[in-house]
Amino acid sequence: MNELNLTTKQESYFDGGLLQLIGWSILGLIITVCTLGICYPWAMCMIMKWKAEHTVIEGRRLRFDGTAMGLFGNWIKWWLLCIVTFGIYSFWLGIAIEKWKVKNTSFQ
Repeated sequence: MNELNLTTKQESYFDGGLLQLIGWSILGLIITVCTLGICYPWAMCMIMKWKAEHTVIEGRRLRFDGTAMGLFGNWIKWWLLCIVTFGIYSFWLGIAIEKWKVKNTSFQ
């Protein structure tokens, strides 16, 4: 029998709690509302970091290295593109955000 077939996959799971997620989400909402949306990138990074710290894929915990300042520059660029294209770029905005999230997520 081939030795490569005998390896077993590690378990994947999420160990975050509902109350923690609610708390972080409320904090992010308060920060976003109080700053009129200017600190939304910070709130997004805060929640992404929490999610990554509680996610294990095949036995390896994730790590999120994105920063609010790194996202803020992109955020301004993306919104300017939305304005210049009369909202057409907004169809790609969700994909651009996901690409940024994945680019800043790795294994510990």
